[in-house]
Amino acid sequence: MGDVEQIQQQQQQATFPDGFSRRTFIKGVIATGASVSASSYVFRDGTVARAQAAGSVERLVTLTVNGQQRRVDVLPQETLATTLRYKLGLTGTKIGCDRSECGACTVLVDGVPHYSCSMLTHQVRGRAVQTIEGLEAADGTLHPVQQAVVDEQGFQCAFCMPGFVMNMVALVEAQPTATRAEAAQYLSGNLCRCADYNKILNVAERAAELSRRS
Repeated sequence: MGDVEQIQQQQQQATFPDGFSRRTFIKGVIATGASVSASSYVFRDGTVARAQAAGSVERLVTLTVNGQQRRVDVLPQETLATTLRYKLGLTGTKIGCDRSECGACTVLVDGVPHYSCSMLTHQVRGRAVQTIEGLEAADGTLHPVQQAVVDEQGFQCAFCMPGFVMNMVALVEAQPTATRAEAAQYLSGNLCRCADYNKILNVAERAAELSRRS
């Protein structure tokens, strides 16, 4: 028997202080892993019941989006932007930088603007999510911000528009008397690739004016 084989045999026969051999310990680890993997299913009275393992996340969740309950299969690491666009078909939410810099993916969560590219979908369970698709009233009436966009023609390529619009919605609802300077500061978290900021601020002023009238 070679030196290598002797060392391997000694390692396999080595014992721990509590009397368990190394081989027994490894077998125990494997068996424990198999038990944990199988523990998500519990058998009672011949039926199979789903059990939630501690620390795990339920994948099939119900989200409240634009006032509707939506049932969707969500991965633990899935972002809200991904779910909205590719699971729910709400493509008005744009993914630009995908790292919380451009603001194109901005949506409202409980009325507060959030970058949906950096927010996990599981974080919004039990909360109200609003995207640009949910702004128009049931009778077809545009939101004041949407009407202001039409009136002022404030965007060129409009890729950034949904994020700006959602942020403006939060602005005019919280502060309908906002000045142009206040709007510029409030919207500083949104970037326009076309640098059409002058027209965008015209939209913000117009939206505030329409909001005060309504």
